[in-house]
Order: sequence, then structure tokens, then C-alpha cells
Amino acid sequence: MKEILAAIQSKDATSADFANIPLPESYRGITVHKDEAEMFAGLASRDKDPRKSLHLDDVPLPELGPGEALVAVMASSVNYNSVWTSIFEPVSTFGFLERYGRLSDLSKRHDLPYHVIGSDLAGVVLRTGPGVNSWKPGDEVVAHCLSVELESSDGHNDTMLDPEQRIWGFETNFGGLAEIALVKSNQLMPKPGHLSWEEAASPGLVNSTAYRQLVSRNGAGMKQGDNVLIWGASGGLGSYATQFALAGGANPICVVSSPEKADICRAMGADAVIDRNAEGYKFWKDENTQDPREWKRFGSKIRELTGGEDIDIVFEHPGRETFGASVYVTRKGGTITTCASTSGYMHEYDNRYLWMSLKRIIGSHFANYREAWEANRLIAKGKIHPTLSKVYSLEETGQAAYDVHRNLHQGKVGVLALAPQEGLGVSNPELREKHIDAINRFRNI
Repeated sequence: MKEILAAIQSKDATSADFANIPLPESYRGITVHKDEAEMFAGLASRDKDPRKSLHLDDVPLPELGPGEALVAVMASSVNYNSVWTSIFEPVSTFGFLERYGRLSDLSKRHDLPYHVIGSDLAGVVLRTGPGVNSWKPGDEVVAHCLSVELESSDGHNDTMLDPEQRIWGFETNFGGLAEIALVKSNQLMPKPGHLSWEEAASPGLVNSTAYRQLVSRNGAGMKQGDNVLIWGASGGLGSYATQFALAGGANPICVVSSPEKADICRAMGADAVIDRNAEGYKFWKDENTQDPREWKRFGSKIRELTGGEDIDIVFEHPGRETFGASVYVTRKGGTITTCASTSGYMHEYDNRYLWMSLKRIIGSHFANYREAWEANRLIAKGKIHPTLSKVYSLEETGQAAYDVHRNLHQGKVGVLALAPQEGLGVSNPELREKHIDAINRFRNI
């Protein structure tokens, strides 16, 4: 690993130099263990502690297959799917690995008694497998997390529809919270040169997810002037949705849970911000009964902020807690896009407000390669900025996941893998200086 890191930090190392570095037999990765999948049985989700289930293990280097690459991971980040993996909800990820393992002889590699997790990375290509022509050892890259086989016609209009579509590091093994990761070559994208390793690693999953859900024709197809309701607008997903809305000429109505988070949204340029805790919204009377009067009160607040207009697009991801209100406040003919259910998967809403007002609900899940590439391109051009707030070491990943699980974070939480310190990897200091305040916006909270 020392030789790999020395080559990455050298300004003179060539592709041939990287190709000739001997690969280690093992590397360190963050794992969950199959024999611990029931360790939190009987506990409420909130009481399940990722610090107890996430391990830093030495694991064997996986075999490199056709169309794949081994990447030295300089930095990664924690997403909600890492939290779900760590608390074995909604199901243990070992079921995903077992199913993938039955697909082919090559995919059997993934079905192991441990799962190396993580769905983001920034790093350097070490090796490429047969059939890889667009990438070579020494390339600085980031990776998006869509893993597809594309043997079915279903995926060739939109790769997200491939029957064998999976999320890398969640439904596959050898993820990015590690010193080395195994990816398909069509997951790779150029690392933005003005960002450090940890900054470049942080947007991937959430930035691409927000792009598809809000901007893409596969999602809401946002246009100039749209009123966009964004739940959790200062969080990992919402902070990118807020930036896309502002950059695209839309009007974000940002919903947050504290004055500090409201300040973050205003710092990004949003004018319309709702602190749901300060306003005291309680959309549920009890566990089984929603309160439509609170939907109406929430809608009235939105109209105050929009000059009497209703919502064109709702950027939904909390799920059960908010979905009834989201459907209600959307304008006639408007759109609710949903990509997650962090407060519960069983959504309830009054269908009269949907069907009689011709509203649409669109399910959106991550992004295809083109959407991820476009989202990364906007990062590279300085149009959209990382929302990194805090960085942990690989050894501290359990604490990082705990912070995300308990919503103790802002924006994204990064993790250093091979990078010995923060701030390394910048190759375009001029562009960085131009956008330094925006890059550090979440770091200066």
C-alpha cells in the first residue's frame, strides 16, 4: 500500500508505473459479518448502533474480471444505504449477495460471509480487466454506484431498468469504504480536478440521485420557475436538490428541522425556508392517524412563501412521515418524486387529492450512467458543489455511520481511506480558488 500511495502522490508516475506496482494480497475494508445479521433483533431502528456492527477487516483482494477495474480508494463517504447495511434494515444485505452469487461463476465472488460496503469513492485506477479501453492505470476517478449486466433488452433504453441492476457496495461486495475497491469500468468518471479526494468522493450517490429525481426526464423534468418543495433541504440529498433548483432557475422551498439548517439553505441562495420544528407541524395525530388540518396549515405556509402559488414538484425522501402532506400540497397536475423512505416505507395519502387533481407520483432510484456523468460534469465545472461537512478516518467509519443514522450531521460525511490527510489531490487550484467559499460552505457551519 505504501508503494501505491507513493505513486499517487508523485507527480511523475506514469500509467506504466501504476500498472507495474505489485498489488497486495489483502487490503483493509469496512465490513459487516453474516453471522451478526441478527445482532440487533428486537431493537427499534433508532437503538441499533452502527459502531457495533461495522468492522475494519483485512480482506483478500478480489479477482479482477472482464469489464472491471481495481481502484485505490483515497476517500469515500457514508450514505444512508451504508447505515441500512450496518443495522441490517430493511433486510440483511447478505440476501443480495447470495442472489448475485447465483447469477454467474464470476458473480460468485460477491457471496461471502463478510460484506465490504460503501457506494462512493475517489481514487486512482490500479488495474483494468479484459475489454476495458476507456480507462487505464493511473487515471484519477470517481465512481457512481450503478452496477448493471445489460444482457436484457430492458436496460438498453434506461440502464436503471436492467433486471440485474444493483447498487454497488450495497447489493454487491467490494465497495468503496476500503483501501481498494472493485468496480465495473462503466461506473468510472473523471475526478473533478479542483476538489480534494474527500470532496470529490462525497457527491457521487446523492448528487446523481438528486439529478435524476429532479432534473432528468426520467424524474420530474424540472424547468425554470417551478416551485420545488425539498424535504431535508440541508441534508445529503436535499442539499444537492436545492443547488439543482437554484442553478436551474426554479424556486426551492426548503424544509429543515433547525435554525442552523435553515441558515445553510439561505447560504446556498434559497429564500423560502420552513423550519418544521419551529412551526410545530405534526402530520400524524398518532401512529395510525394523519391530520389533514396540518397538511392545510403547511400548504398555507408554502403559499405565503410563493406569493400564493402551490408546489409544482415535491422532492420526497422521508416517506411515511411526510408523504400525505406532500401529495396534498402539490398543485393540480404537479409531481411528487420519491427516492427513499427514511421515516418508513409504508406510505399513506388521501388518493382523492391525487386522482382528482391529476397529480403524478414518480419512483426514482439512483441514476443511469449518463445521468451520473452529467451530474459529475456539473460538479467538475463548478456549477454544483460538494456539501462535505466532516471527515473521518477509515477506523472511525462506525462513528460516521452513527452520526448519519442519528441525523447528527449536515450535508455529507466523508471518510479518508488511503489519503493520509485532508486537502490532497487538487490539480486545478485556479478553479478551486474561484469556488472556495461554496466548496467550504458546509465545513464552516
